[in-house]
Amino acid sequence: MNCHRTTEPVVHASLTPLTLSSLQARLQSLGARPQHTARIQRLWAQALPQDSGRRQLDSFMPAAVRQALPALAHELAQLTRLVSEHPGQDGSSRLLVALQDGQTIESVLLPRGGLCVSSQVGCAVGCVFCMTGKTGLIRQLTDAEIVAQVALARQFRPVNKVVFMGMGEPAHNLDAVMQAIELLGTQGNIGHKQLVFSTVGDERVFARLGTGRVKPALALSLHSTRAELRAQLLPKAPRISPEDLVDMGEAYARATGYPIQYQWTLMDGINDSEEEIEGIVRLLKGKYALMNMIPYNAVDGLPYQRPSWERAAQIARTLHQRGILTKLRQSAGQDVQGGCGQLRARALQGTAVNVAPLIYQPQLAKKVTHA
Repeated sequence: MNCHRTTEPVVHASLTPLTLSSLQARLQSLGARPQHTARIQRLWAQALPQDSGRRQLDSFMPAAVRQALPALAHELAQLTRLVSEHPGQDGSSRLLVALQDGQTIESVLLPRGGLCVSSQVGCAVGCVFCMTGKTGLIRQLTDAEIVAQVALARQFRPVNKVVFMGMGEPAHNLDAVMQAIELLGTQGNIGHKQLVFSTVGDERVFARLGTGRVKPALALSLHSTRAELRAQLLPKAPRISPEDLVDMGEAYARATGYPIQYQWTLMDGINDSEEEIEGIVRLLKGKYALMNMIPYNAVDGLPYQRPSWERAAQIARTLHQRGILTKLRQSAGQDVQGGCGQLRARALQGTAVNVAPLIYQPQLAKKVTHA
């Protein structure tokens, strides 16, 4: 494995993670006005020094705030710390990131300025093909810890797009994720359409996303058009039928003008059948949608495999021919065995993690009901 910049995490078990609201309250208590707080947050999120700009700080910043800035900048920088970097041949780079309490999460630098961030330590959804889901939920990230992943990544590369597709289910940490999205979209120099909220589907998400100052793009993890199979693959996801999920996604797409990105982790013999192709056409034909087909990133100890690239390309080509806009994507970091949660698992255990496989019922993949 190709690893760079490796350090050991430092554990501070009793430390309470900083939040954006506590940061703002502290600055206000020092005499900062909204424009001062916005400037401090903007420079932090963009990984710029707090004394950036042509004007001297003493010409506009309250004295108490100026005096507190060095310690505050250090505190913000300590929210996240790079433990190891794992560059991939595709131009991506997976980052194992330490938090102040010693927990670790993963971020991914993507080609062309993208960044994938985590919203939780662990995850409660329990997707059977994902290593992160095997740990369960350990704790929520604060909104400041989410923004700090962007600030950290910008020390290494420009970031112009942030996707919430790392460790965790953003819908289960909705307030913190939405606060982070608002800051990144207003002060973090990220276009609203370039902020992508990814979820397995939750009615609270659809009620909330369109009400904020920043309305992000939406990605929905579909993975199967069969409700029974999808429930097996995502055992703790809300029981929303694929049909209802697509209907709610379409309403958001029409309201915002952003196409919904449907995520499909393609697994050999699981969800790559002709019946699933028919199901995708049935659900997405005529919808304002993009299907992202991502061949499975194999995980040690899990019994799932990706189909051949030829089979994956054939599926994408068939969907295109049937009128479904489809992109066949590689999962970032496949050559460094960096599937979601793998870096963290190896760092914790120093070895591959073996888990019980899904008790798969083939008839669920083979049987489909046509509308």
